Amino acid sequence: MLAFFLIGFLVHLVFFAAIFDIYFTSPLVHGTTPHRVPRAPPAKRLVLFVADGLRADTFFELDTEGQTRSPFLRSVIEHSGSWGVSHTRVPTESRPGHVALIAGFYEDVSAVAKGWKENPVEFDSVFNESKHTWCWGSPDILPMFAKGASGDHVYTHMYPPEKEDFAAEDSSKLDTWVFNEVKNFFEYAKSNETLSNKMKADQVVYFLHLLGLDTNGHAHRPKSREYMENIRTVDKGVQEVVLLFEDFFENDKKTAFIYTSDHGMTEWGSHGAGHPSETLTPLVAWGAGINGRQPGSNQQFQDDFLQEWKLNDVRRLDVNQADIAPLMASLIGVPFPLNSVGILPLEYLNNTDQFKAECMLTNAVQVLEQFKVKMTHKKKNTLTFLFNPFKSLPLSKEQDMFRTVRLYIQQHQYDEALSTYHLLPVIFIGAGVMITLFLMIQSCPWTYYIYCLLPVTVWYAVIKEFRVIKNIINLFSTFPPTKSIGYLLFFILGIETMVMSFFCREVLSLGLVAFAGWPLQSKLFYRNKAMSLSWIFFCFTLALFPLMPVVGRSPNITLVTGAGLLTVICTLVFCTSIKMAKQQIFEATVKKSVYVAQSLIIVLSLYIVNTTHSSLAFKHGVPLINQIISWTILASSLLIPLISSTFLFQRLLSIYLSLMSAYLLFSTGYEALFPLLLSCLTFVWISLEQETIQFHDISPVPKLSQMDFAQKVDTTQIRQLRLDDIRRSYFFIFFIVTAFFGTGNIASINSFDPASVYCFLTVFNPYAMGALMMWKILIPFVIVMCAIESIQVSTQLSSNSLFLIVLLISDIMALHFFFLVKDSGSWLDIGTSISHYVIVMSMTIFLMLLSRLAEILTTWRIRLQGKIKQHFT
Repeated sequence: MLAFFLIGFLVHLVFFAAIFDIYFTSPLVHGTTPHRVPRAPPAKRLVLFVADGLRADTFFELDTEGQTRSPFLRSVIEHSGSWGVSHTRVPTESRPGHVALIAGFYEDVSAVAKGWKENPVEFDSVFNESKHTWCWGSPDILPMFAKGASGDHVYTHMYPPEKEDFAAEDSSKLDTWVFNEVKNFFEYAKSNETLSNKMKADQVVYFLHLLGLDTNGHAHRPKSREYMENIRTVDKGVQEVVLLFEDFFENDKKTAFIYTSDHGMTEWGSHGAGHPSETLTPLVAWGAGINGRQPGSNQQFQDDFLQEWKLNDVRRLDVNQADIAPLMASLIGVPFPLNSVGILPLEYLNNTDQFKAECMLTNAVQVLEQFKVKMTHKKKNTLTFLFNPFKSLPLSKEQDMFRTVRLYIQQHQYDEALSTYHLLPVIFIGAGVMITLFLMIQSCPWTYYIYCLLPVTVWYAVIKEFRVIKNIINLFSTFPPTKSIGYLLFFILGIETMVMSFFCREVLSLGLVAFAGWPLQSKLFYRNKAMSLSWIFFCFTLALFPLMPVVGRSPNITLVTGAGLLTVICTLVFCTSIKMAKQQIFEATVKKSVYVAQSLIIVLSLYIVNTTHSSLAFKHGVPLINQIISWTILASSLLIPLISSTFLFQRLLSIYLSLMSAYLLFSTGYEALFPLLLSCLTFVWISLEQETIQFHDISPVPKLSQMDFAQKVDTTQIRQLRLDDIRRSYFFIFFIVTAFFGTGNIASINSFDPASVYCFLTVFNPYAMGALMMWKILIPFVIVMCAIESIQVSTQLSSNSLFLIVLLISDIMALHFFFLVKDSGSWLDIGTSISHYVIVMSMTIFLMLLSRLAEILTTWRIRLQGKIKQHFT
């Protein structure tokens, strides 16, 4: 069994890692030459304000009284600057957003492995190309640009991480801290000649990272009073900083200002996915080199924002987020970031036509430079007779093109020069497609050896388990051909249903409704009506969850309280029914103490949840004692079941109660009911499966009440596969998928709500919060795993045989998503297709690990001091 587990784990781990090796390698190239505009820049310094988590609509719209929340910036839009909407890309997180703004490219998603806080690869940025850059703000953002800079010219001023507290009374203090630090910095510079000279040099950048809006949005939602007031606070702070610069630099008209955001936020206070509320952010630019107010007439956009925002008469200039980096480089005359793919937004520049043409030519050369380096690397690592250069842009044509552009500029024919420029981004994209076609024949990394040798190991495992495969073939050969084809079609339909559930959660409801008819189809209904009716009831009840909105949008602590109390009542009913049946072997001393203690822990969890959210509502923070108790309950949730009896129903009840006490601490709404109903359904499932065994077997079958997880398995009693075993495996996989998508979807994973972990911590910590959210997701998995462990014991089926069928079904699903992975289209489409594959492969790997955890939870026993007296009733 151990060798089987290790080989299976290794195979699926390699398949899981392969998709990252293919799709998540860094797209950046190194060794390119920097290029700058050969003309005097309009600005000596640039001030970049990034209001983290600011939505475009919330910023531009007027309030209920028809007044703007940002009077200063609104005045800039209407009189002295240019504005538009900056379109971000998924994942809408802080790190990728800031990389796009400051480095000009959309960072590869592999950065998530480092929490979006560190550089997965080195890259160039506007900060790195500047002479000096001063930054103020969050310790989550500033260090990654300071680490990536060459030299020591990027200076950071950060508040302690403890200040990023979602339970803080007013998170706008984070922004106030930034503005106050900037004021103190300028005040100090007046008395420090060395610092003052650095600040008055050319090519200087000042970066103000304002995290208050993001923190208030997570804690109170973007429509809250706190979020709206934070917008006013930021606007006032920006105005004060602008006046500060004008005073310090004696109003020399050489300062350019840019105000934008890294990402938006959903109505329920999350971000990470591709909803317009997350991808649309504001952009306001003014000062040196920036066009002033441009009249707008007959502006055509796919949205109705101009009318909603009352800005019809001012020209709106939308950009892609990565376009802001070349804009900043042009304004202060630094080289364009080497890895930038942004296209200079010409409409924002206020300068001569010659300067604009030179800027765009530099932008084109910089983009083409990346293509040339990649082409050289490809040619070097490809067999000569297989290398096929990109025919649309041969070296001779490239040189002729730039000679033509340069000639147009010298002859002041700027329109002709611009028309040539716009072909280059298309050519660069085409070159990337051409390069990927020859990926297989370039110099192979060591991982390719694993991919080639792995089939040998896989086929060895297949041959070793040939007996199981032969049993399946023999099983189907006993049926008439039409019946076998019917079973096969039904099996395929079942798998396709689970695949469809990844795209539409509601499909799970249809599957659960179909499951409800199982007792009627199998004639179990006439053998045990009570259990059959319970199965039908819980299937229909559980089918409601995929139809509900995604968890996190509307917290409801009352439902959490109701779920906890209902759990205690169900426990009391269950124990009473067993006692009345007088068939169970009880370990009375342990039973009473363990189950009473677990029921009290559930009540304690309810108290913690209610007092925590009440304290947060009054902005008093989370009491320390609540956090200590929450962590204690979480840590003990996997230990307390080991004290209980190992008899099947007693141990399962103890496991479910412990997991429920922990799950309540993570719950904010209706999802608290989900593990309770899932546990009830699995109890009924175990009982009905025992009925099927009794129906088919001639020999007597032990009763569930007498089964002990700790007893050694009698290998002589292990039976061969039956058709029902395939159904059991399918039920198991379907319940696993239901456990994953029952209360959420892909977006709810990418866009996690920190409110779920407030009982444990409120200070932002991506690793700790991510681990807690992962455990919340895994709790329903563990419930289902313990159920299948019970069924495997009660039906006397080989764990190898059952698990092989499970892996076969899950791998067929994974094969679907492997071929559905996209490498073209929008980033959202590509990311979603990869997420589907990763989830299925992760599920397969976690099933192997969770099977071991379920075995430990069901079979291990921690015996207390003293001999436990057994009572037979």
